[in-house]
Amino acid sequence: MLCVAAADVLVYLVDDTVVPLSVENLPSVTAHDLHRVIRDTLQLPDIALEAFSLWLISPLLEVQLKPKHQPYKVCRQWQDLLFRFTDAPEDDIAVDEPSLQFRRNVFFPKRRELQVNHEDLLRLLFEEAKFNVLEGRYPCDAEDCEKLGGLVCRVKLGPYRPGQQTAGALKEKLDSFLPAHLCKKGHGLFTAWRGRGTKAAPGEQGLLSAYQEVKEEAAAEGEEAETLARHYRAYLHKCHELPYYGCAFFYGEIDKPAQGFFLHRVGRKPVTVAINLDGVHVIDSKEKHVLLGLRFEELSWDHTYPDEEDHILWLEFDGESEGTPVNKLLKIYSKQAELMSGLIEYCIELNVTTEPAPPLENAVEPAGVTNPQPPSTVPQRHKLRRQGSVICSRIQHLSTIDYVDDGKEIKRVKPKRTTSFFSRQLSLGTTSYTVVQPTDGLEQG
Repeated sequence: MLCVAAADVLVYLVDDTVVPLSVENLPSVTAHDLHRVIRDTLQLPDIALEAFSLWLISPLLEVQLKPKHQPYKVCRQWQDLLFRFTDAPEDDIAVDEPSLQFRRNVFFPKRRELQVNHEDLLRLLFEEAKFNVLEGRYPCDAEDCEKLGGLVCRVKLGPYRPGQQTAGALKEKLDSFLPAHLCKKGHGLFTAWRGRGTKAAPGEQGLLSAYQEVKEEAAAEGEEAETLARHYRAYLHKCHELPYYGCAFFYGEIDKPAQGFFLHRVGRKPVTVAINLDGVHVIDSKEKHVLLGLRFEELSWDHTYPDEEDHILWLEFDGESEGTPVNKLLKIYSKQAELMSGLIEYCIELNVTTEPAPPLENAVEPAGVTNPQPPSTVPQRHKLRRQGSVICSRIQHLSTIDYVDDGKEIKRVKPKRTTSFFSRQLSLGTTSYTVVQPTDGLEQG
C-alpha cells in the first residue's frame, strides 16, 4: 500500500488499474471502511461487498484482509509476516512491499456469482479469472485454454471478421490469450523448419478457430457493453468448471516419489496448494497439473511443527496399496501450513452453517441467461473426463505414507507411519472418508 500524501491511498485492480482514494485518519481506517470508499468511487452495487475483498499482495505472500483489519498497520507488520510465513531470504524480505488490491473474496460462492449482472462487476471477475488462467494458477487443458482464449480475443479485438484476423496476427500477442507454458517457442532446427511453412502452430490455429466459433447475438447500436457482459459471463461459466476456481493460493513442497533400483528419494517438488469453499487441490508448480484434489468430505487434516525448519500440513485420504484399501497421508512442507489449516477449518464451518443452494428450478438466474451455458459460448459437447486431464489427480506421482487402523493400533503399510491418526475432519454432515481396517496377510512396513 503506497501513501502518496498524508491521506491518499492507492488501490490496485487485477488489471493494474490504479484507484486513488482520499481517506482521513489512515492508520485507523479498516478494510471495511476502504471497501466502502472503493465501491462508491467505482460506483459498484452492494453485492460487491460480498464478491470482493481487500488483499495485501506481494511476490512473497498474499493475504486476504478481514473487514476489521487495518491495512496500514498490517503493512507495518509485513516483514514480521514474511519471516513467519515464508522461507524468503532476509535480503528479499527487507525490500518486499505489498500492494493493496481489490480482488475476489475467497468465501464468495459460485452460485452467488451466477446472480451478478452488473457489467463492471462481471468485468472485474473476468479480468481476475483471465489473470489466473494466463498465469497458470488455474491449470486448464489445452482445448479449454483455446476456448477461453477465443473469448478473450472477442473481448479485446472485437467480433471476428474473416480475412482481418489470422493465426499469424494472433501469434504476436499469443501470451495475452493463452497461458505462458502453451506459448513457448521452439528452438533450433524445428523452429527454422516451421518458419519456412505457412501453417500456424497448434495453439495459434486452435485459438483462431475458437475465436471464429464465439457466437454473436444481434445487438442494437450502442449495446456493446451488454454484449461484452455476456462474453464475460461465458468466460466465468467456463472457469466455474475448474474445481479450484476462486481459491486462495499457498506455496510449499512435497517429497518426490522414490526412484531408481534402490528406491532413493531425490528431493522435494514445489507445489501450489489451492483452497476454496469446495476443497483442497495440490498443483504441480512446474507442470501445471493437479497432483491431488480432495473435497472436504474426502479428507482429514492437521498441521504440525516437528522442528524449527519443517512446518507440515498433513492431508489424509482413502486410497489403495497394491490393491489393498489403505488410508494415505501426504506431507506438505510449508511455513504457511498454519494458514492453510485455518482456512480449511473455516471453509468447512462456513459450508455447514450456510444454507444450501436453492433447487435449480427456483434458482435466481442472471438476466439474459436461461440455461447453464451462456449464449456466447461455442457449441458444447457432453462433458467427459479427458484421460490425462490437468484436473485429474495423479496419486502415482505422490510419495505418501500408507496405513490401516487396527482399533488400538495403527498398522503400517510401506513406508513407515510417522504421525498420529487425525481427528480433524468433516465431523458434521455426510462424509465419504473412512478408516480402513487391516486384513489378514497384509504386508506390514
